[in-house]
Amino acid sequence: MVLATLLNAVTKVNLEQVLEGLINWGIESGKSIIGAIIIYVIGRYIIKILSRLLARILEKRKFEISVQTFVKSLVSILLNLILAFAIFAKLGVETTSFAALLASAGVAIGMALSGNLSNFAGGLIILIFKPFKVGDFIDGPGASGTVKEIQIFHTILTTLDNRIIYVPNGSMSSNVVVNYSKQNTRRADFSFSVEYGEDYERVKAVLEKIIAADSRILKTPEPFIGLGALADSSVNITVRVWAKSEDYWGVYFDMNKNVYATFNKEGIGFPFPQLTVHQANN
Repeated sequence: MVLATLLNAVTKVNLEQVLEGLINWGIESGKSIIGAIIIYVIGRYIIKILSRLLARILEKRKFEISVQTFVKSLVSILLNLILAFAIFAKLGVETTSFAALLASAGVAIGMALSGNLSNFAGGLIILIFKPFKVGDFIDGPGASGTVKEIQIFHTILTTLDNRIIYVPNGSMSSNVVVNYSKQNTRRADFSFSVEYGEDYERVKAVLEKIIAADSRILKTPEPFIGLGALADSSVNITVRVWAKSEDYWGVYFDMNKNVYATFNKEGIGFPFPQLTVHQANN
């Protein structure tokens, strides 16, 4: 009877100690969790303010849009990493060992994601040497479109049919990229075929009138019209005109339309493929 009473007393004491320990742990953990939540909320607010401030500074200093988007995304990642370290420290995680673990993981991830590191380096190369900028129309590796944004790892293009394409910066910086917006003017080349027997000087005069009627075609450099080739079924006339880069496609399509309509009106014939067959006499 006495032994049972002692056991009950010991068990009661142990339960009280366990409950007291759990309560103390809960209080301390609750403080840490609440503190971490407060740090997260305040940190996100500060990051938002700093991001807006950085955007205003970059815009005020009139940095290119491509540089602004790159710097803003890079700073955002760094600030969020600092916030993550602060939260882990508040939760009681040893930041030094966490940093060592993160560094080890970073090496492993870096080896696995070496392509992304090359994309990051490619983004820096694009920003430094500026082969293109936001708003330029480019023909890149496997994609063509207007540069919408240059991010840390990717360049975002908007295609002519309004699709969004993400092209790795490493590919953009190490392959051939044609920038159609780099120069203020572009040359449009045409080859118009007419039938054999057409008066070349008359055809040339008609083309000169068509060119003179389009105010978008520049007078300097001077438009060029020449007899390009005597083909199997046609006489090919080469036409080269210059226009502002933003007017290029309008000039290109309108020139084809106007030539087709005017040639039909003037009675200038377009050739069809022809094949002469000689029949041997038996």
